[in-house]
Parts: sequence; C-alpha cells; structure tokens
Amino acid sequence: MYTNESTKYPSTTDLGQRSRILVVEDEELIREMLILALEEEGYGVVTASEGRSAVEYLKSFDPTSGELPFDLVILDLMLPQINGLDICRLLRYQGNPVPILMLSAKGSETDRVLGLEVGADDYLTKPFSMRELVARCRALLRRQRLSSLPQLPVLQYGDLTLYPQECRVLVRSREVALSPKEFRLLELFMSYARRVWSREQLLDQVWGPDFVGDSKTVDVHIRWLREKLEQDPSHPEYLVTVRGFGYRFG
Repeated sequence: MYTNESTKYPSTTDLGQRSRILVVEDEELIREMLILALEEEGYGVVTASEGRSAVEYLKSFDPTSGELPFDLVILDLMLPQINGLDICRLLRYQGNPVPILMLSAKGSETDRVLGLEVGADDYLTKPFSMRELVARCRALLRRQRLSSLPQLPVLQYGDLTLYPQECRVLVRSREVALSPKEFRLLELFMSYARRVWSREQLLDQVWGPDFVGDSKTVDVHIRWLREKLEQDPSHPEYLVTVRGFGYRFG
C-alpha cells in the first residue's frame, strides 16, 4: 500500500530555488500521488508515462554547458517502450549527471545492485511510503547542490593554512581548534591580508549588524586567536594592532 502521510515535511526553500523533478512512471495512480506529494513540497513536477517520452524530455542536456533540464529524475524500472535500466544507462553514457531515484517492484538484492551499477543514485522498492520518497528526494537534491558548489580556495600565509570548506586551520603543520567566531574572524583576515579593520567593521562582518554588545568582544577574540596562532602572542606576527585604527593580518 502506498501511503501519503499528512505530516508536512520541511520546506525546500533552503535549497535556494525551485527544483524541477521528472517523474517517469506508467502506473497512473502512483504517478498522481507522486505529483501531489512533490508539489506540496514546492517542487516543479513534469511527468512521463513511458520511456520514449522521458528520453525526449532529457535530450536537452548539453554536456558543454553542464546545465540540466531537471534537478532529479524519479524513474520506474518497468516502463513501456524503453525500460528504466536502459534510460539510466543512456543518461550516464551521455555524461548526464542528473540524480536518479529508481522505483521498482523488484526488491531483491540483485535487482537493487543492478539498478545502482547502471547509474542510479538511489533505489526504492514498491510499495513505499511517500514520506520516505520525499526524504530521499530531498537528500539527493541536497547532495547535488553541495557537489556543484564552487570549491573555496585554501588560504595560506607563512606557516598558517586555513581550509574554508573543512573549517580547519594548521599552524606550523599542527592543527589548532578554533571556535566558530574565531574561525570566521581568521578567515576574514586572511581573505584580505594587510587590510586594516576597525572593531566596528569586524563586528558587522563576523557577528552581524544586529549584534548588541561591547566592541571589546573583538579584542577578546583577537587575544584568543593570538594565543593559538602566534609563537609569541605579545609580539604578534599575524594579527597586528594598528593603533588608532584597529587590526590587520600580516
């Protein structure tokens, strides 16, 4: 039995835009339930009831531009004309990286392994819960968005290395533990080496414009950073005080 729970799932607005999903399913009842569940989540849904139409929808992928006509494909295994396995093989042969969630009444380990080996990203056996399907869609879309994010450059100055995406800092090849505010403060400094920042500017950039508190908070965090980064905190090499103005890095 297919269940469409009344529980409202978390909004997809955190994904930054309206995702488009292609649903390829020949059973009308299942197809209609998928449309209702996905549109309730805010996704744009396009459907196909057989394989040939699905291939036509997906033809517009251009490997040179990397632009996808859909953000996710929900693909039934058993379809008229062209089955789901062949569609999956074709997409991967063409270099189309669109995430694919395969649906099938075949639940054996062999069938699941085959589906994943030809290029599906996830496999869901019928009957399934609509709640689980939406959760799997959300996870695949999130993974796709994260993989497409630009890689932030590693920041390096002298013996100090900061890895933005790993939230990791090495000082003289030794990893040091920083609090979130310390890390953001150091990342800002290293991104604009030699620039002088006032306390007010640092508060605005790191703590936010709505911060209510004493500007001495900046001084405290600078002191903590010096103790963790500098060989001699009383004679800093990295975090330098510019009297009458604020602080600079390097």
